[in-house]
Amino acid sequence: MSGLRAPDPLSPQARQLCDAMTAGFPGPGDIRALRAAAASGSGREGPAVASVSDAVADGVPVRVYDPAPGRPGRPLVVFLHGGGWVMCGLDSHDATCRSLAVAAGAVVVAADYRLAPEHPWPAAPDDALTVLLWARDRARALGCDPGRVVLAGDSSGGNLAAVTALRAPGLVAGQVLFYPPLDAWMDSASVETYAEGYFHTAAHMAWYWDQYGGDPEHPHVSPLRAPDLSGLPPALIVLADCDVLRDEGLAYARRLAAAGVDCTLQLHPGVFHGFLGLPLPAGAAALRAAAAWVAGAGAGAGAGAGRAGRPGSRA
Repeated sequence: MSGLRAPDPLSPQARQLCDAMTAGFPGPGDIRALRAAAASGSGREGPAVASVSDAVADGVPVRVYDPAPGRPGRPLVVFLHGGGWVMCGLDSHDATCRSLAVAAGAVVVAADYRLAPEHPWPAAPDDALTVLLWARDRARALGCDPGRVVLAGDSSGGNLAAVTALRAPGLVAGQVLFYPPLDAWMDSASVETYAEGYFHTAAHMAWYWDQYGGDPEHPHVSPLRAPDLSGLPPALIVLADCDVLRDEGLAYARRLAAAGVDCTLQLHPGVFHGFLGLPLPAGAAALRAAAAWVAGAGAGAGAGAGRAGRPGSRA
């Protein structure tokens, strides 16, 4: 019937948060304003962690979260933060890393990779690979099993986790991708469906890609365009239903499964991009599920000593 509005696909609680966040978030183009907005929203506190320390991983600043120092054989998570490759850092994702470390019983190494546009592609993926190699080399000293190293990241950090898994599949026991951008061409139905009104807009995402740079066809920019995904480590892909990036994640999950990769997909209805770090039931559930997945990654089977593409590699 004409005149009837379609029901809002967001839950009432998610809609309230979405509208409040949208009202206080700048449009694309003003990088100083975007970074200031991201910094102002990083005050959420995570759980207490027994040991939190800052270090430098071969030139890349990192923060190491250890929930139980001295315990051997635990998983080791290399966490790559989101923020469109242009904003956020260790502080913005501190609560998420704390929560993941405690819930998974894992050591988490968060990477403060270089940001665009000052440092365009491939600076961020090179830093991500550098941190992976640094962390894996120190796994036993950190009380972790080098065969249980997991890459994890949200949004642009999910892209970096997927790219790093492509570059060093034999060094990784798993990859956890929270609503990652996987195709710089943004050619999917969800881009149009959720272009506006769901906090993370298509215009923002297109601008982030422009700042990031790189060839959109290159698999280390757009993992969805990699010609072969066979041999990659198991993946957990966590998506928001009301997100421009939803269909890219669904397509990547299908391709991984078709390539014989063990892939678990979790699609959360009624929420929008970024829900992992928000006070929503779906966010808490997604983090618990991810922690359980990490806790089981590589258990009983060490990762191989495969070759990694060294920083600077474009092939």
